[in-house]
Amino acid sequence: MLFVWRGSVLPRILARLGFFFGLACAVVALYETLGPLPFRLEPAPLALLGVTLAIFLGFRNSTSYERFWEGRKLWGSLLIVSRSFMRQALTLPTPAPEREERLALCGLLRALAVTLNHQLRGTPLNAGVLPAAVWERVRDAHYKPARIVQLLAEWLTEQRRRGRLGDMLAASLDDNLNRLSEIIGGCERIASTPIPYVYGVMLHRTVYLYSLLLPFALAGSLGWTTPLITVFISYTFIALDAVTEELEDPFGTEPNDLPLDAMTRTIERAVLELAGEPVPPALIPGDDCVLT
Repeated sequence: MLFVWRGSVLPRILARLGFFFGLACAVVALYETLGPLPFRLEPAPLALLGVTLAIFLGFRNSTSYERFWEGRKLWGSLLIVSRSFMRQALTLPTPAPEREERLALCGLLRALAVTLNHQLRGTPLNAGVLPAAVWERVRDAHYKPARIVQLLAEWLTEQRRRGRLGDMLAASLDDNLNRLSEIIGGCERIASTPIPYVYGVMLHRTVYLYSLLLPFALAGSLGWTTPLITVFISYTFIALDAVTEELEDPFGTEPNDLPLDAMTRTIERAVLELAGEPVPPALIPGDDCVLT
């Protein structure tokens, strides 16, 4: 784990750590050449500031991780509800749906996961990704996942019109549609509501000010070990600040964000398997254990 590169925030902050290492070397060189500097800090006040800073960083990290975990639970619920809806649709009390009808329903459930993935990440959706019939219905929609839920509701209405659904089963399927709408809304809420900007600004300024002052407090007592200690302490705070920025938006494409592509593929495999159709291969992480 000491040599893991991908998935670590070290590549993002390496230049900043290099700056603080150079600054610490310069401070120690001046101290060794000129003697005690006129601008010298005692370690005790910085230690108190470090404790306070760690508490605030821990709070922001907890907030970011809560958003990350809520996003993961929402996508887990999307898998569960998609399976439930498919199972109920395939076990209607009347004759089982024909293969063409099963494929159409699979296409809608798969399209729901795909369009939600693209909407949350803000990536363009091409026509070839969705079934042609579904693409024609959702092409001009701004909120494509919500439009697909409406198409599922139209399918449900058609089944009731044909007398294939009783009131109780129809109510159960409709409840799953409501759950799908709640999942979509929950994901949209996380994606469109960042942590208040003032928290990031305050912590960012404090972290870097702390790292700038650190060499002046340590140079007198630690000598040439000051650059190493300074970089280690700065790495701890700066890396935690960078991690919270990544986790704040769990639906992005950074290494530590949720692997939406892999979860979308899992949902596609689940509904196709229930329908008795061939399933695409699962997305498996490589040696770096990181999926998108």
